[in-house]
Amino acid sequence: MKCNVGGIDRGLRIAVGLVLIALAATGTVGWWGWLGVVPLLTGAIGNCPAYSLLGIKTCRVSKTD
Repeated sequence: MKCNVGGIDRGLRIAVGLVLIALAATGTVGWWGWLGVVPLLTGAIGNCPAYSLLGIKTCRVSKTD
């Protein structure tokens, strides 16, 4: 699995995911807040399946690509 999520993108995904999960855990938002797991995992792993399907890459291009 190659990295297709860059540094800023990863940081934003992790932050948004954590905020959504925290809001869902405290009951501030409904069940949909648990969807924050998706951006959290894609940010932590560094790979987004949707980006792969669409051919998007926000990480730096290495010389081996």
